[in-house]
Amino acid sequence: MQDPYTHRTNWTRVIGVILLVVGVIALIAGVVYMTTAAHSLPSILGRIPSANYHRTKRGVTSLVVGGVAAVVGGILFARSRRPD
Repeated sequence: MQDPYTHRTNWTRVIGVILLVVGVIALIAGVVYMTTAAHSLPSILGRIPSANYHRTKRGVTSLVVGGVAAVVGGILFARSRRPD
């Protein structure tokens, strides 16, 4: 049985999982920005009522940030699973 007072949190794993989740959410938002017209976006993504164009700058930025966060999160998570 493990002593609860000596348990140590694996912060590399925690940060890796958080970055993976943020990366996947950013990738999904980037795809939505690139495929949906600005007047049809969900309100949380900044809907413009009379616009008939796509928000490509925000979409590309979200895809890049999401990709980097997912890769870094995956690396951190993989490194945390190795035995010491």
